Amino acid sequence: QVQLVESGGGLVQAAGSLRLSCVASGRTFSDYAMGWFRQPQGKEREFVAAISWNGASTSYADSVNGRFSISRDNVKSIVYLQMNNLKPEDTARYYCGAAADPFHGSSYVAEKDYDYDYWGQGTEVTVSS
Repeated sequence: QVQLVESGGGLVQAAGSLRLSCVASGRTFSDYAMGWFRQPQGKEREFVAAISWNGASTSYADSVNGRFSISRDNVKSIVYLQMNNLKPEDTARYYCGAAADPFHGSSYVAEKDYDYDYWGQGTEVTVSS
């Protein structure tokens, strides 16, 4: 089992920034590709960003590309999502996920929610206009 705990959400004005963190425990963190998804109220969960086990590869949704940045620290078992120039449409609950990658494919990033084996409880982000 992998336990994931997100933090860093909150209320921010448009054009502001937030950094989300997701701390993992329970298994070897570097055996997992990681990702962030979000779910606006009343809508389905959507892909935001993903990163390979070693950070060599990343992927972003078009809606956040150039504004958000995903990174990871395999020593501390943390994945981050730096969010800049936030917009009201970024308002959502943000979830961290872990996708097993025991063979350490350096280019493997998981963009589909069904690729993920574990999820955190999420952290709420609200962007006011």
